[in-house]
Amino acid sequence: MSLLPQSDYTPMSEINVTPLVDVMLVLLVIFMVTAPFLLQAVPVSLPKTAAVAKLDPIKPVELIIDAKGQVYVDQRQVAGLDLEDKLSAMVQKRAVQNKPELRVQIKADYRVPYGRIAEIMAAVSRAGIARLSFVTSAEGLDAAH
Repeated sequence: MSLLPQSDYTPMSEINVTPLVDVMLVLLVIFMVTAPFLLQAVPVSLPKTAAVAKLDPIKPVELIIDAKGQVYVDQRQVAGLDLEDKLSAMVQKRAVQNKPELRVQIKADYRVPYGRIAEIMAAVSRAGIARLSFVTSAEGLDAAH
């Protein structure tokens, strides 16, 4: 005979998530209400100024390399050794005029060997130009080969 009565109750091993969901929804509503106030916490009155002059768009220098490996600077053919001197002169001229840094765009025929393009890139770098980009065309890609 036992002194304590036997119980049919067993410990419950499940968690009731309903109160947790209620608390999370309340926190979400509080956050949604207070967020707009946090974004505008510091009022600032911006100064009024007169309109400034428009900046002239900077046209990049075009280096065109045809299928034979000949180089053209802005549609004018340049001999191989004169390329670096011409670009250096352009860089110095822009520096004297206090104009922004010179940009170069290379437009090379797809048949030009990589070695020739590497030579031209080295000449551009030696001339003091750091902003160099390649221009490609996605049109007619299958027909070109």
